Amino acid sequence: MNPDNDPRPWQVETSEYIHQLPWFTVRKDAIRMENGGSIPNYFVFEYPDWINVVAVTTEDQLVLIRQYRHGIAGVHYELCAGVVDPGEEPLVAAQRELLEETGFGGGHWQPLMTLSANPGTHANLTHAFLATGVEVKQAQHLENTEEITVHVVSRERAIEIINNGEMMQALHLAPLLKYLNRD
Repeated sequence: MNPDNDPRPWQVETSEYIHQLPWFTVRKDAIRMENGGSIPNYFVFEYPDWINVVAVTTEDQLVLIRQYRHGIAGVHYELCAGVVDPGEEPLVAAQRELLEETGFGGGHWQPLMTLSANPGTHANLTHAFLATGVEVKQAQHLENTEEITVHVVSRERAIEIINNGEMMQALHLAPLLKYLNRD
């Protein structure tokens, strides 16, 4: 739905990169709004698209992971997640990440939802998938910068994890809650 009175997209008058690294790219735009307002220094973070997976085993258990996150200096439960490589389809990235991080694969895959970490400042999207009927296919195949433990939990335990604040990543909570709230 796009009502006639919706705000219009902003016009970019100038745009320049302030910093460009694979994991930290910042663009500065000068913006002109339809109402005449302007923002001379609007900063946008450009990341590759991300994926995450609500993975459900053949025994109706959820596959979660735990890893240290330096930004908040803590270890919490998460969904399997990762980066979409250049030229890679999000579904392929999701299947690859689940297999690498957890050893689980196979099953039936479908898109669950698409999210933005912060639509005001982030240019990328997170593609969440639901994978049902997954099974262990191999051992974990982690990069040397990954320290991940795999936890297969019941639906009830997943709800406890959420209610106890043991999962902090909002981009993981949203698709997990959507799955748990299905009929």
